[in-house]
Amino acid sequence: MRLALVGVSHRQAPVELRERVAVDADGAAALARSLADGGPEGCEAVVLSTCNRTELYLATDDPSGQLDERAGASLLALAGDDGIALAPVLYRLGDDSAARHLFRVAAGLDSLVPGEGEILGQVRDAFELGSTGPLLDRLFRQALHAGRRARVETAIGESPASVPAAAAALAQQVFGDLAGRHVLLVGAGKMSELTARNLRSRGAAIAAVANRTAANGEELAARVEAVAVGLDAIPGLLATADVVVTSTSASGFVVDPESAAAALRGRRGRPILFVDLAVPRDVHPALATIDGCFVYDIDDLEAVVQASLAGRRVEAVRAEQIVAAEAERFREWQASLAVVPAIASLRARAEEIRSGELAKAEGRLEKLPESERKLVESVTSQIVAKLLHLPTVRMKEAAAGADGVIYADVVRHLFGLGEEEEQL
Repeated sequence: MRLALVGVSHRQAPVELRERVAVDADGAAALARSLADGGPEGCEAVVLSTCNRTELYLATDDPSGQLDERAGASLLALAGDDGIALAPVLYRLGDDSAARHLFRVAAGLDSLVPGEGEILGQVRDAFELGSTGPLLDRLFRQALHAGRRARVETAIGESPASVPAAAAALAQQVFGDLAGRHVLLVGAGKMSELTARNLRSRGAAIAAVANRTAANGEELAARVEAVAVGLDAIPGLLATADVVVTSTSASGFVVDPESAAAALRGRRGRPILFVDLAVPRDVHPALATIDGCFVYDIDDLEAVVQASLAGRRVEAVRAEQIVAAEAERFREWQASLAVVPAIASLRARAEEIRSGELAKAEGRLEKLPESERKLVESVTSQIVAKLLHLPTVRMKEAAAGADGVIYADVVRHLFGLGEEEEQL
């Protein structure tokens, strides 16, 4: 089995391109199923789609690369008319490089905000929604382990540098003191709640939560001491909101220039800050041309993030060391797969010989008491296990280098493994 990754991220592509290939949870699960079902037998697929990236992780025993091509074609199809612009910024990684990349993503080292905590949960969600098998199951479990280690063993995630914290810091940069400022949340997901917590910790008050699903909006509104409203109430609430934070999964804009312009006419020169954390964007980009509107999307948070990077560089180095160690563990495990069939055949052959010899002595063994027959069974099994232990260890060690396949072939030749099947 080989591992492949095809993706696009904030490193190469602006939000205008990333939003074209962003998919929600249902879309990620459906795309993973489509890639797995449309590939060779045993194909595995996981789709990781966040504000900063959309990545397709694939595992297949097909060396032709056709699955990689299908994955790339899927992203280009999602981009539609922007497929031509997307193609040059797609990246493709394989095996060791793909695994190390995912481990860095899970540790928050490849995030817009290094060390941010949300990505670990997003990797877990993608894993649970994917069409996984032995290889991707091992890969994602180990990536989650690497991410947890990076946060427990270093201080990379301790400073307030998550995307919600950066959004709150941006609001404070614009208004100074946030005490008495009113916030309108559009969307009731985790990102909205985390942003609300950060804004409240800086003195702002959450005035309302606008959401398409009433129940979800009411739950979040109760937790942040706000009122719950529908999306149709947004135009009226803009007249009193100082900060508007949007983070929905809507396919189109939920805040339009006409509503913003109408609200500003009654605000007597008081500006409105729009912080758009959604991909695709919730706030129409034309709002940025209106006097009194300050519009920032997720890419604009880069400036806020830079202020917190200096104190994280040392911790990032330590986190990179953890990622490197975990990536090497995965590489050794994946390499060991090359000798697993030979090991299994050797053990099966040894057990066949042991069972055959015991069968020849069955007449004499039947005369022994039950306890002694069990002892013979146990002792012969232990002899086989001990004889095979060191060869097994040596083959796995060799597999981590470049000699694993050679060792496996030698073992097959010395013990005649597979010759019976060939004769048949």
